[in-house]
Amino acid sequence: MRLEAVAFDVADAHAAAAFWAGLLDREVVTEPGAALVPGDPTQVGLRFVTSERRRAGRPRLHLHVTSRSLDDQQRIVAAALRLGGRPHEVGQTGEEGFVVLADPEGNELCVIEPGNTYLAGTGDLGEVTCEGTRAVGLFWRAALRWLLVWDEGEQTAIQSPSGGTKIAWDSWDGSPAEPQEPRNGQRFDLLSTDLAVDRERLLSLGATSVAHVAAGVQLLDPDGSPFTLRLDHKTD
Repeated sequence: MRLEAVAFDVADAHAAAAFWAGLLDREVVTEPGAALVPGDPTQVGLRFVTSERRRAGRPRLHLHVTSRSLDDQQRIVAAALRLGGRPHEVGQTGEEGFVVLADPEGNELCVIEPGNTYLAGTGDLGEVTCEGTRAVGLFWRAALRWLLVWDEGEQTAIQSPSGGTKIAWDSWDGSPAEPQEPRNGQRFDLLSTDLAVDRERLLSLGATSVAHVAAGVQLLDPDGSPFTLRLDHKTD
């Protein structure tokens, strides 16, 4: 079982994918009603699904893009704006080293300042930052068999044994995360070589089964955040 992508419901999947492919220097793979910006063993993929149901409420995750120098950070910001992104206000003071933007669909991203030691060596997509409890971070460490690379209070982060993109959880306002609607517009997409075995393992770790989807199942993690588990047809 592996994490294929972080998925977003959007109005225009191909426009969103084109933005991220341009920003991260990746390709776009067209899918029925969706577009995938593939990752690799050290970089998490991104999937955009055209949907009439848009995300309700505040976002539960956002993406961190790294930079190598101040010039590189400025270049990335300029590229994001040229590709259709826009400045995004989250209460920043202007003293922060990072720059907050939104992609053409309003999904938040931060362009992280150079010299950030926490994200050193993670690659262009340095982190997927999620709202969540310590318990859900430990759940995903066990589910993906990744390394726990940060564990302090309610803050956790995991990373593939191969390195690359980190996934982090934090209770941003100090309170437990509220359960989400099963289709809230942001989720993890997992691929499995043995759907029945991996589904049972996820349930034993604390996931809850919700519904069947095409070639797989939809589940909720212990915080109530939705994710999908589908059969990896490439291994058939």
